[in-house]
Amino acid sequence: MIFPSHTRTRILCAWVLWLAMLGLVTVFMHVLRRDIGQAHVVLIYLLLVLGASISGGRPFGFVIAGVGSLSIDYFFQQPFDTLTIGKPLDGLVLIAFLATAVVATQIMALAHAEAERATAHALEVERLSAEAQHAGALREANKLKDVLLASVSHDLRTPLTTIKALAQDIASGAEGAAENGAVIVTQAERLGRIVGSLLDLSRLNSESFPLSVEVNTAEDLVGAAVQQFTGVEGASRRLRTVIDYSQPALVGRFDFVQSLRILTNLIDNALRYSPPETPVNITVQSREGMLGFEVADRGVGIPPSERIRIFEPFYRPVGSRPDGGNAGLGLSISRRLAEAQGGTVTYQDGAHGGSTFALWLPAAEGDM
Repeated sequence: MIFPSHTRTRILCAWVLWLAMLGLVTVFMHVLRRDIGQAHVVLIYLLLVLGASISGGRPFGFVIAGVGSLSIDYFFQQPFDTLTIGKPLDGLVLIAFLATAVVATQIMALAHAEAERATAHALEVERLSAEAQHAGALREANKLKDVLLASVSHDLRTPLTTIKALAQDIASGAEGAAENGAVIVTQAERLGRIVGSLLDLSRLNSESFPLSVEVNTAEDLVGAAVQQFTGVEGASRRLRTVIDYSQPALVGRFDFVQSLRILTNLIDNALRYSPPETPVNITVQSREGMLGFEVADRGVGIPPSERIRIFEPFYRPVGSRPDGGNAGLGLSISRRLAEAQGGTVTYQDGAHGGSTFALWLPAAEGDM
């Protein structure tokens, strides 16, 4: 990509600024390296990575992360002034720093891209709408941008705090390094899932999500979904499938992998938000050219005031823990994936209390 001269100058100045800042911070900490711990060094470099990512996006963040990782190894891990890793824990610190920096850079870049998309949409609305109409649309777009950035920053904060605390324990030589390392991996994977969900949401919004629609049976989809919960404590006892095998097989046209993702998400929500030991029923029906996969639980259900919002991005049930481990994107992505295949995801009150979510996909009777 060829940038105008003033843009190239601005980018060059930004590179010089951040590299100079990295050099100054490194020199300052080098002078004091006998008196500061690795945890402080890692945290300061991580702040530089986040600042560079906000300022210049992925290239800035990745470069600062790479140079910072080398600087930690060379200047602040014994033996000093060599690129040799003296202890296994030092290697774990470097891996934790680099993984956190890369994932944080990805999240900040995605958040920045989504914010720019929302702003561009608001500007387009402002250009096309009349004065009386575009003011409300502009406020709504800015609200969406604020909700997006607030949610991403919140979901990023909890795993980053955990990773930072464990890195401090590792750097100080505390016991339980292996357990801490496992937790760091778990939290990094959680960040990866958030990034993946944001990327999927962006692709669905731009209608560029790849799908492979083929003829599949409802029985295979339900069986694969139930198989996903093998080994999950209590799940096998609670899941009950209702399929009439005396009738011809129900066949549909859908993307098996993405439909499995939707159905698995609905089952996981049912298990999570209903009392332990209560059953979760999975039934399949055919109606007016569509296959319906219903997942019914015995939970508290969803209040009428919340039902209009459950398929919105970043929605979480009222009273749920803010650090519950998800970004509130599951139902939104599930419905959009279903709609991309000509189906949908719906909600209704359960016949025995609780909630009933249904995945509807196009039927393909007579194709098999």
